[in-house]
Amino acid sequence: MAGPQVARATAFCARFGLRLPVLLAPMAGVAAPGLSAAIANAGGMGAFGALTATPEAITAWAHAFRSGSNGAFQMNLWIPDPPPRRDAAREAAMADYLATHGPRPAIPEGPFLPDFAAQCRAMIEAGPAAISSIMGIFPDGVVAEAKARGIAWFAVATTLAEARAAVAAGADAVVAQGAEAGGHRGAFDAAAADAQLTGGLALIPRLADALDVPVIAAGGIADARGIAAALTLGASAVQIGTGFLRCPEAAIHPAWSAAIAGAEPEGTVLTRLFSGRLGRGVATAVTRGPAPEPAPYPVQRALFAPVRAAAEAAGDPDGMQMWAGQSATLAAAEPAAALATRLWAEAAALLP
Repeated sequence: MAGPQVARATAFCARFGLRLPVLLAPMAGVAAPGLSAAIANAGGMGAFGALTATPEAITAWAHAFRSGSNGAFQMNLWIPDPPPRRDAAREAAMADYLATHGPRPAIPEGPFLPDFAAQCRAMIEAGPAAISSIMGIFPDGVVAEAKARGIAWFAVATTLAEARAAVAAGADAVVAQGAEAGGHRGAFDAAAADAQLTGGLALIPRLADALDVPVIAAGGIADARGIAAALTLGASAVQIGTGFLRCPEAAIHPAWSAAIAGAEPEGTVLTRLFSGRLGRGVATAVTRGPAPEPAPYPVQRALFAPVRAAAEAAGDPDGMQMWAGQSATLAAAEPAAALATRLWAEAAALLP
């Protein structure tokens, strides 16, 4: 008889049409539909981080995914922050600082992102297995429309209070984002993100014990041991980002892939320099500073964009934005389908 860990994972897979309780993390900087298709074809769930995508791009991504897989995928959007408070002196100081690492950015005027309501409509029309939120909860109308179409809602949370708010609003599962995770922190309140840095070892069981919906563990999981540990702590599935970034299908910049391979846990840092929102990436000359106070999101993101683009063109990692979690060195450079299959087989062998 399977132990409770495998039983939870099996129930989650049955509910969402999967064979593996392994989800690709939706990463806005890694759109590659081929990566998602490979993981879905192995029995996991693909993902698209649609933060910067227009409605047309959301539709096109779904078509590209379905040209390579009939498996499951999720689509993710950030819940918008209030309009940023502009500070000309602060932005000029940041532009001066960034000019020491690349081209001096112009002060951005906006708009910075596509229309959120239009993105939501396109995402639901695309018909994913799940929509997912980060930095807050979807409006009632979006949730109702998704549920009417049989689309689940996965909500990222960094605290129990956030998780409870999401469940009360109708979330079908909660993604427990530990502080080890690469990329942006999912705190509902941007200003509170620095204080909400609970690691997965504490967050996963806290949410699993308190919630009546499945918990999906995210952050610091990149091998079979991490998967088995997360399920033992009460998760029903895992969501992996950095662990899949060295797969050839991810098609990330070679310098980013190399940096992941060499990034010790302490070689990743939490910073607001890339976007204005707190996130974890590989430490670089830009993050080491000393830097002035970053502008708020998404102004800082627009300020940093030309520096990032120039560094990518030159292959210079010191000016790049290289998101990575604390288990980066565990990421394997092998085909995504084979990796997903191997990770679950090895994890299952570790479980009762």
